[in-house]
Amino acid sequence: MIEIQNVSKIYHTSSQDVLALDDVSLHVKKGEIFGIIGLSGAGKSTLIRCINMLEKPSSGRIIVDGEDITALEKHLLREKRQKIGMIFQHFNLLSSRTVFDNIMFPLEIARVPRKEAQQRVMELLEMVELVDKARAYPEQLSGGQKQRVGIARALANDPKILLSDEATSALDPQTTSSILHLLKEINRQLNLTILLITHDMGVIKEVCDRVAVIDNSKIVEVGDVLSILASPSSPTSKSFVGTMMNQELPEDLLHHNGNSSTIIRVSFVGTSTGEPVISSMIQNYSIHANILYANIDRVKDTPFGILTLELMGPKDAVDEGIHFLHEQGVEIEVLKNA
Repeated sequence: MIEIQNVSKIYHTSSQDVLALDDVSLHVKKGEIFGIIGLSGAGKSTLIRCINMLEKPSSGRIIVDGEDITALEKHLLREKRQKIGMIFQHFNLLSSRTVFDNIMFPLEIARVPRKEAQQRVMELLEMVELVDKARAYPEQLSGGQKQRVGIARALANDPKILLSDEATSALDPQTTSSILHLLKEINRQLNLTILLITHDMGVIKEVCDRVAVIDNSKIVEVGDVLSILASPSSPTSKSFVGTMMNQELPEDLLHHNGNSSTIIRVSFVGTSTGEPVISSMIQNYSIHANILYANIDRVKDTPFGILTLELMGPKDAVDEGIHFLHEQGVEIEVLKNA
């Protein structure tokens, strides 16, 4: 659905050139929720603005639904943009218009017949659960309600892609959860491709199928969310995962038994979270195990758990036990060898 090919973006200033994107390539599949996570200044906002050509890449191509939008004439690009919805961090609602008229606005620009447009607005108000707020003005709404209006407006022209630019970062945790639930429902009901950017790994965990990690203008890691949570490979990914679940052990725990024990981190995904694999390992290989850290959560709708264990016993038995865990399909990282 979205193919980003070797995209770079350079901002030219009077004093220097600033490289905002450096040879970025990504593929977003039709119907998935794809996340891009990075710190402020990493380049994620520039990337999402290049996808709808609010920013023109300095080089590279962006193909949306089979069409290279970087090569389109202005009038064709305007038509293409109508099928790319966008929601913003600060809502960007028109204060002089009611909720109904804010959602109507893009339909007016597209010159949709008024009766058809009014019917579409009512459908969208039902979808975002704001029918009772149709005649209210933005100043009369909460932050979450304003963002629901923003989502409805972004869906007005029946887009094929929905872009979310830090859409929940200005909201409290409870409201964030409700907005993310709404995005999941929209994705499910409409089979709509959603690409969102965020600096919050919790948002990625809640709604995304896959994620790209951007750092210093480059994509440093791409994968399904469960894999990156279980085994992040880049320092940036490890840092983001660490903000959500503390996986780092204090030095005194790593060395409190000297060199006589092995410490491993075990990641459980899906059905493996309900299997007694640790108990089986202890019984089968006569190993003693000490739990140093444990956490269980859900990634989208899949159970996910992390367990850090200190294993004590003969080295051969410990090695066989670790091999047994590998065979059971759980992810293992050896933090310290005996």
